[in-house]
Amino acid sequence: MEQVLDVYRRPCDPSRPVVCMDETPRQLISEIRSPVAAAPGRPARHDYEYRRRGTCNVFMATEPLAGRRMTRVSERKTKIDWARFLADIDERYADAEKIKLVMDNLNTHRPGALYEAFPPARAKALWDRFEFVHTPKHGSWLNVAEVELNVMIRQCLGWRIDSIDVLRAEVAAWQDRRDRLKATVNWQFTIKLPSCPLRTHKVSVARTRFWCHSAQRKNPAWLRRRLTMHAIGVRVPPAVPDATQPFLGLPCHANP
Repeated sequence: MEQVLDVYRRPCDPSRPVVCMDETPRQLISEIRSPVAAAPGRPARHDYEYRRRGTCNVFMATEPLAGRRMTRVSERKTKIDWARFLADIDERYADAEKIKLVMDNLNTHRPGALYEAFPPARAKALWDRFEFVHTPKHGSWLNVAEVELNVMIRQCLGWRIDSIDVLRAEVAAWQDRRDRLKATVNWQFTIKLPSCPLRTHKVSVARTRFWCHSAQRKNPAWLRRRLTMHAIGVRVPPAVPDATQPFLGLPCHANP
């Protein structure tokens, strides 16, 4: 944990950028019955039945301090797909001396993936371009790219998409808008906080501050959900649980 948090303390340096990378699978879903359009006093209606049209994968790389991100939508989630995305990152930061890449410990994130996708000389050169920083086991919530992925899912993928081409267009449009806004993540969970005996820790995302109760901070899914809601401007219930107040259809203290 300390290694990842130490990386986030570094100032923005174009010659040695800090880039966070993550990925998420998505289902392609089509409607079985035509939706009923919205009308005055009545929201749009969708039938609960749907038809699966396969799956795909969305790669995300974000430079938190610069407010830039890049995406790649692939049909599968394999070692070769990950290696090709690394090549995209290398091309994006061609002028950098070294790219510090924060990512999780997924079994596809291995040096052998580059040698399966590229000739040995190219694979070795690509591997040397990066300095890898892995999040700890069960600590992938430390990856800022997870925040960006959750914002993307809530802002542009929260409806039924039946084609990978449509999904690629939606993701590309979302990325272009976020880049034009230069949206950043103001990460304030520092190396001093995890070891201190304070009851609460302060976290700020997208210039929004809230207090995380120490007991609930141990639930990464709960924390990711709050981070995402703050990043997209959705009202967030109080951090201290209240069994009488519903939270996304569940009591505040319930696990997602």
